[in-house]
Amino acid sequence: MELLDEKMHLWIDSARFVKPKPGIYVLYDKTAQPIFIGSSDNLQKEFSEMLDTNFNNDSCKQNTHSYQRQFTDSPEDDKQLLLEQCSEKMGSIPTCNAN
Repeated sequence: MELLDEKMHLWIDSARFVKPKPGIYVLYDKTAQPIFIGSSDNLQKEFSEMLDTNFNNDSCKQNTHSYQRQFTDSPEDDKQLLLEQCSEKMGSIPTCNAN
């Protein structure tokens, strides 16, 4: 279930090549279910840290297979809106956000 209109990307193949811009992102597992909705003032830095630290050993996020991202000037507000929309569509927020 894709939550953003943006293209789905494979995590390992393209996460390092994201531009250093503010935005929101959705991490998906192998079944294309959203597992985490996040935001950052610098997506390139955020993604690089996740890659370099294996998601800071967060076993929930380590299930990431693919992602979507969207650049925005108000990442935190847009993240909250997307969490609300996800909760309405799926009946709950993604598992890694709930932890």
